[in-house]
Amino acid sequence: MEYRFLGNSGLKVPALGFGVGTFGGKGPLFSAWGNSDVNDATRLIDVALDAGVNLFDTADVYSDGASEEILGAAIKGRRDHVLLSSKVTLRLGDGPNDIGASRHHLITAINNSLRRLGTDYLDLLQLHHFDARTPIEETLSVLDDLVRAGKLRYVGASNFSGWQLMKSLAASERHDRARYVAHQVYYSLIGRDYEWELMPLALDQGVGAVVWSPLGWGRLTGKIRRGQPWPEGSRLHDTAAFAPPVDEERLYRVVDALDAIAAETGKTIPQIALNWLLQRPSVSTVLIGARNETQLRDNLGAVGWQLSAEQIARLDAASAVTPPYPYYPYWNGMFSERTPPPVAFPATAST
Repeated sequence: MEYRFLGNSGLKVPALGFGVGTFGGKGPLFSAWGNSDVNDATRLIDVALDAGVNLFDTADVYSDGASEEILGAAIKGRRDHVLLSSKVTLRLGDGPNDIGASRHHLITAINNSLRRLGTDYLDLLQLHHFDARTPIEETLSVLDDLVRAGKLRYVGASNFSGWQLMKSLAASERHDRARYVAHQVYYSLIGRDYEWELMPLALDQGVGAVVWSPLGWGRLTGKIRRGQPWPEGSRLHDTAAFAPPVDEERLYRVVDALDAIAAETGKTIPQIALNWLLQRPSVSTVLIGARNETQLRDNLGAVGWQLSAEQIARLDAASAVTPPYPYYPYWNGMFSERTPPPVAFPATAST
């Protein structure tokens, strides 16, 4: 497994992390993702750890807390061998303060997550969304307190816009608070919006991307084909309304390119889609999910090899879209002399 620094922090994380939204199976969304119980989860974690995947990501809202509970039970007795990442701020409860990034809610939500996970600390805590109603200074103050208290080791954000993330980073610097080192984002061959503003910000500020839904909400599994109905059992039947929109012709253009490269390399379509992401600037780790051992082992095959520069260029071309203003290439080209080239980020170390 290849290990990379999480942003500009000193923490090394595996190039592939394991997102455990498939644990629990409660509710209309998460039941479609998967319903692994403790026994199933323990087996999947065994396989992941054997492959060097030691980062496990969850959230308090996944299956109403059941994902955290199952993950906690599955790692019991081996906490020192894993990195635990969770997220809070989305609504979990009916009370007026059961949502957001206030001091009241963060302390309560994080303590509840720790209890469900059966641990004294989180290696990474990410705010699941930006709370515009709570002053940033209040949010950063409580996160800093929790870092100093040892309950959190690193903090990050998730699903922030560029201005929200930059405002938070600036406030951290101004008040000498714990700084976001990670940003959990949607990024895939059919979802490249991250590149327009958030990637340049990440490179400039040293914020590592923790990529969620790298297979485009299940559209890049190799099961979705031009002119064919979605296969029976596809989670898209139940979750398409939650998924980021995608132009169908562009999707099929990407799948055609993936098919061609799969024939050349002998790799599966998911492995190729994941490998493309692992070579993108600012990406610290890509979260894979699996409902069963077969899916997990296939995803693990995305590491240990690299697409060629020519294959990457073909995937880039097949998935390209025209960015909106002010990211349109003509505008950027006018100032190319003053735009620094992409940097090699993050540093890597393989074992």
